[in-house]
Amino acid sequence: MQGPVPPSAVSAGPPGSPPDSATALDGPHGVPATVPNAADLTEAVRMLKRASVLVVGDAMLDRYVYGRVNRISPEAPVPVLAVEREVAMPGGAGNVVRNLTALGAAVAFLSVVGDDQAGSDLTGLIGGQPRVEPWLLVQGGRATTTKTRYIASGQQLLRADHEIARPIHQRLADRLVRIAADTVAATSVMVLSDYRKGVLAGDVPERLIAAAKAAGRRVLVDPKGDDYGRYAGADVITPNRNELRQATGMPVDTEEEIVAAASALRERHGFGAVLVTRSEDGMTLLEGDVVHHMPAEAPEVHDVSGAGDTVVAVLAAGYAAGLPLTTAARLANIAGGLVVGKVGTAVAREDDLMEALTPERGALRKFMRRAAAAEQVERWRQRGWRIGFTNGCFDLLHPGHVHLLEQARSWCDRLVVGLNADSSVKRLKGPTRPVQPEAARAAVLGSLATVDLVTLFEEDTPVELIKLLRPEVLVKGADYTVEQVVGGELVQDWGGVVRLAELLPGNSTTATVARIRG
Repeated sequence: MQGPVPPSAVSAGPPGSPPDSATALDGPHGVPATVPNAADLTEAVRMLKRASVLVVGDAMLDRYVYGRVNRISPEAPVPVLAVEREVAMPGGAGNVVRNLTALGAAVAFLSVVGDDQAGSDLTGLIGGQPRVEPWLLVQGGRATTTKTRYIASGQQLLRADHEIARPIHQRLADRLVRIAADTVAATSVMVLSDYRKGVLAGDVPERLIAAAKAAGRRVLVDPKGDDYGRYAGADVITPNRNELRQATGMPVDTEEEIVAAASALRERHGFGAVLVTRSEDGMTLLEGDVVHHMPAEAPEVHDVSGAGDTVVAVLAAGYAAGLPLTTAARLANIAGGLVVGKVGTAVAREDDLMEALTPERGALRKFMRRAAAAEQVERWRQRGWRIGFTNGCFDLLHPGHVHLLEQARSWCDRLVVGLNADSSVKRLKGPTRPVQPEAARAAVLGSLATVDLVTLFEEDTPVELIKLLRPEVLVKGADYTVEQVVGGELVQDWGGVVRLAELLPGNSTTATVARIRG
């Protein structure tokens, strides 16, 4: 597999540039650059799924414990959390992998876990990601890094960390480097995700970079600490503003100071390029003699957790797919803005990036595939919002449907509609149905103010979707009894309610279709 093409001097301009423009700019060093237009960026997003990336670094397990607080403990002046549910997901370098797979990229992942339950859980979560080849080595007696967050009403009450940050055993480090040297040739870019938990300690980064160079592959590093000599020779390094200050001892308050510090860092350690993330101030990319300042893309900031991992993942995917580095950085900047606008550790998917670049997609933004829908529901729930769910074919939308959806939305804070896929409708209604394909039915539902999210299910019933989303309110029409509602017992078991919506007589899609055909 060939490595990515060399980065070119294409500057990232502001969002909303005219589709047919390529505005000439001058960097601080007088080197001309051009702005990629909207069509170029949308095509670049489609290319991300071609990427093949090797990620090496510190894997963690992120646990979230959600519940309600109704009283203070009689034992101490602390809140009592009545636990309702728990969620686990890959963190650290594992979150870089999660972001890469969300883009459709192929990933090989190399890390070390402990011989404990957390290590086993993390291995299962990583193995469950699409297009991932996991190499999670096990070190006996080592605790898998685990961060547990306790949350009520969208507010984090406490974070408890369980970890051993000592360097991994030397023999294990040698094995890790050997596997990386064998694996890197099958990928286009190596990412070193260093959280200083011991996997990339000592001379391991130096040896990994040498192995990548020997295979003709590029290296992107998300660094930690102040000794950047350990990453000498990397093609791209991505410190944030504070990390840049720590590594150079130089001021980084202005754009000019950031450029000076990044230049010093690049020259000192032979880095090909330095991408400095500046939080609400955007990013600065120093590439050769050209500097690109990219303004922040986030319309609002809810949670910065994992945003750096998203930036690294999109940058690596673009680099591996052969995009110019500045184009990849522009997409990474947009993706970082998307995830900080969400609550909790989130990912940016291809659809998210496309919507950011083509906001005219309108109602389609409410349509999500199952995995993305589950993440969105979880983010709503973290804000303390009550999730409602109803389902149906909604083939020809009529006043009865509208009345049901209005009632359902009045009983919750956010309403999810589970829509039967075309294959499911055919099995339920016969070979001549549906009249409208699933994409059209989803678009019509998404245009309603009462509907917050639409997602498909292929099965005959939505029970698996209900298990995944865990709504607090389940709604069906009053032609059912509570006992007949699919998933009703499940919802009641986890403390939710089943509501039966009033029906408007004389409304039936089947009857309408029969009248048309008659």
